[in-house]
Amino acid sequence: MIKEQITYNDFDKVDIRIGTVISVKKNEKARKPSLVIEVDFGNEIGIKQSSAQITHYYNEENLKGKQVIAVCNFPEKNIAGIVSQVLVLGAIDADGKVTLVHPSQKAENGLPIA
Repeated sequence: MIKEQITYNDFDKVDIRIGTVISVKKNEKARKPSLVIEVDFGNEIGIKQSSAQITHYYNEENLKGKQVIAVCNFPEKNIAGIVSQVLVLGAIDADGKVTLVHPSQKAENGLPIA
């Protein structure tokens, strides 16, 4: 089902950026398996963390150093004791498995997505 249409002005309010994952650990307190990741978004935004339910395909070995795309201007949210500062974007299949969205080639941390 397609969601309600929005205007360009609505979309323009969302700050979506590229960043590089610099650390990964399990969120031990989360009810559903989750990873706590720290992402470097460059000088303007800095390093932000997120708790994400992405454990089906991702772990410390294959996620550290990977570039991801995230919404950077949501309010902070406490998720199982972790302050989640950004929302890392991914495609979610019918079983809830997440495939992260990432650039097809290396890009500068902090670049905006338009």
